[in-house]
Amino acid sequence: MNALRITLQVLLVLTSLLLVPLVLLHKGKGGGLSDMFGGGITSSAGSSGVAERNLNRITVGVALAWTAIIILLGLLERVSD
Repeated sequence: MNALRITLQVLLVLTSLLLVPLVLLHKGKGGGLSDMFGGGITSSAGSSGVAERNLNRITVGVALAWTAIIILLGLLERVSD
């Protein structure tokens, strides 16, 4: 049980560290703080390309893995009590 918990905790740290840059890599949709400070000047001529769609898929996959790890750690904590 202890090795599983340590493995899940390491995976949680790795997915957390990966999730932050993945979210920050996304293109802004406008109307937020970036527009207030001049970020709205960029052209929005094209829709999301292949890279943006792949980034979305990777981000959702990592977020789902992160959620599953949190749930598994919670279940392990409940079982060990």
